[in-house]
Amino acid sequence: MQFTSLALVQQRVVIGAPLPFNIRDHDGHLLLARGQWLESADQRQALFDRGALVDLAELRSNPDAVALARPDELPGLWSRCMDELGQTLRESGKEGFAEALDEATPPVLALIERDKDLAIFQVLRQDGNSHVQYGVNHAMHAAITGCLVAQRLGWTEADAQRVFKAALTMNISMLELQGQLALQRRPPSAEQRAAIVAHPELSRRMLEIAGVDDIDWLTAVSQHHENHDGSGYPTGLRDPSDIAALVRRADIYTAKLSPRVGREAITADKAGRMMFMQDPGHPMTAALVKEFGVYPPGCFVRLMSGETGLVVKRGPTVMAPIVAVLTSAYGSSLPMPIRRDTSQRNYAVHSVLAPHAGSVRVSPEALLAIAAG
Repeated sequence: MQFTSLALVQQRVVIGAPLPFNIRDHDGHLLLARGQWLESADQRQALFDRGALVDLAELRSNPDAVALARPDELPGLWSRCMDELGQTLRESGKEGFAEALDEATPPVLALIERDKDLAIFQVLRQDGNSHVQYGVNHAMHAAITGCLVAQRLGWTEADAQRVFKAALTMNISMLELQGQLALQRRPPSAEQRAAIVAHPELSRRMLEIAGVDDIDWLTAVSQHHENHDGSGYPTGLRDPSDIAALVRRADIYTAKLSPRVGREAITADKAGRMMFMQDPGHPMTAALVKEFGVYPPGCFVRLMSGETGLVVKRGPTVMAPIVAVLTSAYGSSLPMPIRRDTSQRNYAVHSVLAPHAGSVRVSPEALLAIAAG
């Protein structure tokens, strides 16, 4: 490992906010783990005086490092940045949350900009995501989705970032409840239903207390369950903001892709059709369906050849993605994935498989190499 002085990156150490990296002593021994937080400026200064160090590899989660990273480094960057973002959400009630969110958000936005196919892959591939963490995972997936769709719609960079932050924080007042509901087979209780109805406004108040003063962001959070036909909640508003309307659609779409106890995740092609049929003709929904396509990166498919694999890249048309084949036509696992261009008739997509129909035993780096060709 290569180290740099903690004092040189002191702007990334916010009192009362989760640490974005591990802090070590001169011998490389761990002093404070990523996700812990400092309680005072004196404690931070003591680390500077002690000559505390940070692994340079952990600092490569900043936007500049994302732009300069080699393609094979991107999966690791996604993993680290999403871990940091998730940890920040879990600490949403702590002092310094707004500052921590401002620190954790730019690297993920940079990753989205760097490779949109890999961004979609993060939304679709949910292996290992426990139901207990459903709320945090769902918020991050909805945020990525909303940002991608805002960009496709031609919105300004500032508004695309507002969509990202609004989707990320829309449920901060009920993250624990979301985990409970994901594990719960019975319908929500009266108390749970009341918490669900109240959460948009409560989430907004939590953000205001944390110091967020962007009125468009706050409005989108409080209105993200409102609908133009008046059927939404908590107020039955008929004219929610555009950002709120897009966040609502990203919320609904990514919820369909996520499994819960007693309910399998809906396949991506079916989820797209459902969105289109439930909201025909709306430009936001049309943009969402176009952005993800019929076979988005991260979904399992069976080819006309009988092989099965994982979509790793959108192709020249929505019907012809690039697939990393993982099993042969006879069902045997391949030692290494094989790249298939499904625009070729023999390798055209036959059907979409259930999200957990296959297991991926190859590294993300190998899948990325397949996507790059």
